[in-house]
Amino acid sequence: MVRQLKIIVAPEIAGGTRGWRHFPGQVFIVTVAALIYFGVRMITKGADVAAFKNAYDLLTLESTLGLDFEAWSQSAVLDYHWVVTFFNWVYIWLHWPVIVGALLALYHFNRRRYTLLRNAMIVSGALGLVFFALFPVAPPRFFDGFTDTVAELSTSYKFLQPPSIVNKYAALPSFHVGWNVLACVVLFRSTRSIPVRVFAVASPLLMAVAVVLTGNHWVVDGFVGIALAMIGLYVAHRLGWLTRRWQEPTEEVEEEVGPAGIEPATERL
Repeated sequence: MVRQLKIIVAPEIAGGTRGWRHFPGQVFIVTVAALIYFGVRMITKGADVAAFKNAYDLLTLESTLGLDFEAWSQSAVLDYHWVVTFFNWVYIWLHWPVIVGALLALYHFNRRRYTLLRNAMIVSGALGLVFFALFPVAPPRFFDGFTDTVAELSTSYKFLQPPSIVNKYAALPSFHVGWNVLACVVLFRSTRSIPVRVFAVASPLLMAVAVVLTGNHWVVDGFVGIALAMIGLYVAHRLGWLTRRWQEPTEEVEEEVGPAGIEPATERL
């Protein structure tokens, strides 16, 4: 038997799954942020000397830390076409498709978590731009002994991220890894679905391997990308907390609930 029940909930929960009337505004915000991000990334496109010098310095650091396994790991899989193809697809299809998919799913099911992910990406992206502008790094694929498997064996990447807007010396940090981790952390915390949670764990692990095996990033690039993503998540969380403190604490809404009560739709995907 369905009964009417007045429930006191936080405003953002009450409005968490309201329609898509504000969606065009969110598209505008994300588009502007993306244009600024790619625009600044292109500033150092011609910094060849600095990018290669920084890459050598980075490789020296990795050697000291025992993390310089990019060359032998790629050479170990080049003879296995299906492995190379698989990780090319991981590199291509688990980046923007996952990020955009996560944003859309969270916008529909959990508006607070959507805002958290969006803001964390903006903050971490802004921090990343400082690295791209001041510390350009050439990726492994430009060095002898490495193969650019994505460019040589696939064409999808040209459509998802055209070479004309890509800064080829923006290896550090790796947001292929960092933003994949960020999106999947937020997804994992937003759902009880076992398949989604398994994907949220597996996707960043696969991407961390893919960026190295495809010759697109050094190992340290991934660690820095994750660090910046987590800083962005922390800042976004604090910003959200400060914003909610200035909102009205509660509001009354009427919900149709069954005998067992109600579970807010925003708590899971």
